[in-house]
Amino acid sequence: MADLFDSDPAPGEASDTAAGPRPLADRLRPQSLAEVIGQRQVIGPDAPLTVMLASGALSSLIFWGPPGTGKTTMARLLAHETDLHFVQISAIFSGVADLKKVFEAARQRRRMGQGTLLFVDEIHRFNKAQQDGFLPHMEDGTILLVGATTENPSFELNAALLSRAQVMVLERLSLEDLELLAQRAETALDRKLPLDTEAREALLGMADGDGRAFLNLVEQVAAWKVDKPLDPEQLAKRLMRRAAKYDKSGDEHYNLISALHKSVRGSDPDAALYWFCRMLEGGEDPRYLARRITRMSVEDIGLADPQAQTICLDAWQVYERLGSPEGEQALANAVIYLALAPKSNSTEMAYLAARAEARKTGSVMPPKHILNAPTKFMAGQGYGADYAYDHDAEDGFSGQNYFPEGMKRPDYYQPVERGFERDLKKRLEYFARLRAKRAGNPGT
Repeated sequence: MADLFDSDPAPGEASDTAAGPRPLADRLRPQSLAEVIGQRQVIGPDAPLTVMLASGALSSLIFWGPPGTGKTTMARLLAHETDLHFVQISAIFSGVADLKKVFEAARQRRRMGQGTLLFVDEIHRFNKAQQDGFLPHMEDGTILLVGATTENPSFELNAALLSRAQVMVLERLSLEDLELLAQRAETALDRKLPLDTEAREALLGMADGDGRAFLNLVEQVAAWKVDKPLDPEQLAKRLMRRAAKYDKSGDEHYNLISALHKSVRGSDPDAALYWFCRMLEGGEDPRYLARRITRMSVEDIGLADPQAQTICLDAWQVYERLGSPEGEQALANAVIYLALAPKSNSTEMAYLAARAEARKTGSVMPPKHILNAPTKFMAGQGYGADYAYDHDAEDGFSGQNYFPEGMKRPDYYQPVERGFERDLKKRLEYFARLRAKRAGNPGT
């Protein structure tokens, strides 16, 4: 019985559509893992997948990487090189009933001595119950699972599934990889691309590391009939640049905001501005960036430059009033200012330490001398007794204890020797000396 979920034939097999036109990407599909361009960290000499195949101990896998990096091709080649029957499904179009049919067909094949490599595209789109459904069939050897995902498996896949599979991280194709792909395409087409050197480099950049998208571009360009090689400007008129991969709720969103935040913390205004613009080009909401930039001023600069928060809030307000593009330039001003501002997380550390102490001490009362006594009864209980009014004290500082009775005085806030906190540190040390003096001689 024909398998309803079989897709393209394995390498070397005839296709039902062989007589019809085939896209260049399909014609150049590698026939062995050795022909795959890129991904040396996975299939190069002594790489994990190479070692597995050499030892004859291929385990279930999760291919994690951006589009066009060879996930489907490598899964198909693995089946071919291990003599496993290849079955491909997509989590977008498959449900529980479909999975049951796949597992039953795999069981029948297994009884006949044929193993099954089940390739699941977009595996992260299956819910928890559906992902759990793979487990018994993986454990008893009915299927060898190869999943493909563009999302971080740590967040999108069940721990139980991940514990039974190895994650292989695939990377965007480098410019060098894409150039090799272009040369292979020119050989298959038996003609050179009608581009000068600079235009050829521009074409490589347009693909954004996506091999499949690049071959589609190459196929378009190769079909052009021109008198002489095109330059970058002429190429740009004929082709639209491929949009950079950016998902405002996915990995790229978190990767880029992390890069922006760490560039600011690392005092690199050029890098910070680059990641800020990458997010804008990807369609990020400038209001989200305004919030995150303001957060950076609180977390990483704090009192080393108190003006930083004001500049961020002002830039945010400018954006709300002007919109794009002037408002985005105001946010860029804030990004550059933050990157060059002195850095300190002293306030954050002090805040976290104080919160931890507050949770630990519970509902312990303040010392009575700093409590108000609005009634005679409360005054009789010692509320407000012996309170020292600081404005009446020498240097405007009484040195009294404001912590709960019996609690050892903590040292939460420890300013750094940078920016405005240098002055705050001097003030802190000054009050510490006065406090010690008052404690030694209460009358002074």
